[in-house]
Amino acid sequence: MEKIEKTDMIEKKDKFTIGNLDLYYGDFHALKGINLNIRPNEITAFIGPSGCGKSTLLKSLNRMNDLVEGCRITGQVLLDGEDIYGDMNVNLLRKRVGMVFQKPNPFPMSIYDNIAFGPRTHGITNKAKLDEIVENSLRSAAIWDELKDRLKKSALGLSGGQQQRLCIARALAVEPEVILMDEPTSALDPISTSKIEDLAVELKDRYTIIMVTHNMQQAARISDKTAFFLLGEMVEFGETDQIFSVPKDTRTENYITGRFG
Repeated sequence: MEKIEKTDMIEKKDKFTIGNLDLYYGDFHALKGINLNIRPNEITAFIGPSGCGKSTLLKSLNRMNDLVEGCRITGQVLLDGEDIYGDMNVNLLRKRVGMVFQKPNPFPMSIYDNIAFGPRTHGITNKAKLDEIVENSLRSAAIWDELKDRLKKSALGLSGGQQQRLCIARALAVEPEVILMDEPTSALDPISTSKIEDLAVELKDRYTIIMVTHNMQQAARISDKTAFFLLGEMVEFGETDQIFSVPKDTRTENYITGRFG
């Protein structure tokens, strides 16, 4: 009998499964019938013109839209097969699915306390354990060497690029499985942007990354899969190389070649 290698039996299951998702802000139909599977340990980019629904979808993945008055969602969003709009604890969901925003938003406290904030919220008070989490998180965000002698100083004194890497470290401190990035480099200079891109590529070995970007070159450089959105619909989704070289939909081609957007 042929011996089956164990690795052959392990199937790479989807991290997120989005089925027939519709989202309304009051009467406005912001997302229309979204069906999308997101694989683990990949970078998935959401591209499209302003107001097309990409950030709205991103925020639906950790229920940030719960905070918006008049927001209504139908359909399913499954995280590892579990409906996040079912009985799932929202705090636990946001621990598993971290968020990095467009504008760096460090808390007005020390660099150390920024990173320790999440773990403390989840009940970790041991100083040695917090020290370890702070160091590991800053190392993972490739900024430990720059900040290790400044941990007690205010995070607000850092440059924009450093603040954004600090915010990534803060997201990593609670050991998420997924990192959502909403245009994380749009407020940064080219050198800082390059550092964040390199960091995202390094992090995908351990995390699933979903990134909204206006920068098509960025999507082409670092993402494995790309979804193109237009007027609340997902027009096309596939391997990034395919989307950028041989898009199947004329609207995708028109956007990528700069005919609109």
